[in-house]
Amino acid sequence: MRLYVRNMVCNRCKMAVADILSKAGLQVLHTDLGEVEIAEKKLSKEVLKNLQAALEAVGFEIIDDKKSKVIEGIKTAVIDIIHHTSEPIAIKYSDYLSTKLQHDYSYLSKLFSEVEGITIEQYIINQKIERVKELLVYDELSLSEVSYQMGYSSVAHLSAQFKKVTGMTPTVFKNSSKRERKPLDNIGGHTA
Repeated sequence: MRLYVRNMVCNRCKMAVADILSKAGLQVLHTDLGEVEIAEKKLSKEVLKNLQAALEAVGFEIIDDKKSKVIEGIKTAVIDIIHHTSEPIAIKYSDYLSTKLQHDYSYLSKLFSEVEGITIEQYIINQKIERVKELLVYDELSLSEVSYQMGYSSVAHLSAQFKKVTGMTPTVFKNSSKRERKPLDNIGGHTA
C-alpha cells in the first residue's frame, strides 16, 4: 500500500515518517519524497486515525484525494530536482513533470494554479531562489558557478530573478547579516 504524505520534503522527513510508521507497527518497504510504501494492504480506520494524528503532531499529513496527491507530486518532484540533485539542471521542467507524474503538463499547470494560487513556473522560481540562497550561504561556489548549476542562462538573469523575488541582489544577500531562508514546504503557494 502507498501512503502519500504532505510536507515530506527531505531525507530527515523520510526518516521521521518511517520512524512514526514503524512505531505504529507498520512495515515500511520504501520511502521516497512525499510517499511511503508499506507492506500492509489496508489499514483500519482506527490505525489510520492514530497515524494521521502522530504525523500531524510533527508537521506531516496523509493525503487521500487524487488532486492533492498530484499537487504534492508536483511539489515533491520540483523540490527533488532543485534541492537534491548535484548535477547542473539541464531539463525542461514541463517535460520532467509530465514524465514524472504521467500527466499532460497543461493539466498539471492548470490544477496547480487553481489549487495553489500561483503558477508552477513561479513555484519553480521560488524554489530555485531558495536553493541559490543556500548555495550563497555555503559560500563554496562563485555566483557564476551557482548560475550554471541552477540552469540560468547568465549571472545577470539569476541576479535579476533573485532581486525580483527577494528584493536584493545575490551579493547584497551574501554580505548581509540577515540571510533568511525558508523551509522548503513553506515556499510558493498555500502552506500547510
